Amino acid sequence: MARTKDPAVRTLLIERAAHMLRVREPITLRSLVAGTGVSTMAVYTYFGGMDGMWKALRQEGFTRLAARFAATAASDDPVEDLTGLIAAYLGNALDHSDLYRVMFDANFDLEDLAAADATLEYLVQAVDRARRAGRFVADTDPLELATQSWAVAHGLVSLVAGGPLPQATLAGGVPLLTALFVGRGDDPDRCRRSVEGAWRRSRLPS
Repeated sequence: MARTKDPAVRTLLIERAAHMLRVREPITLRSLVAGTGVSTMAVYTYFGGMDGMWKALRQEGFTRLAARFAATAASDDPVEDLTGLIAAYLGNALDHSDLYRVMFDANFDLEDLAAADATLEYLVQAVDRARRAGRFVADTDPLELATQSWAVAHGLVSLVAGGPLPQATLAGGVPLLTALFVGRGDDPDRCRRSVEGAWRRSRLPS
């Protein structure tokens, strides 16, 4: 009878591999499982081998980000909701900083590229909702503004998640996003209130 797979073992191996990459420890089949209490066979059981583990490692970062986005509640303020997604992105990166580094490492393939692309779609839909509500000018390209918003978040958190700057640096997201959204037509005072409201709810530095 086949043994039931334990998701905790899969998570253990993925998080260990991400940590080993961050601290630049050589990763082999044996070094990966050393001290974990599982055998080398677990890598084959859960990933089909080391190649599968590398793909799963990068994918896990996007999987956790998608779950974070999905758990972000919507309100009647689309700009506040868009900012809330950006704040969720930052929080996810801080909570899973080892995995965050791997998400954008082109040395590793993804198990499911479409699933990774779906994380950006959360932002695209949020921008489109704000556009349709009249907060952004009618010719706003949702994909373009979503990508720009992601770039703001990525730039900030890359300096903080294991980087050289303190978490207080993330407070810069408020003026940066406000300027970005006002540039797309939102009323400055209303925009600032929306962005600041989402930031307060996220409990990020402000």
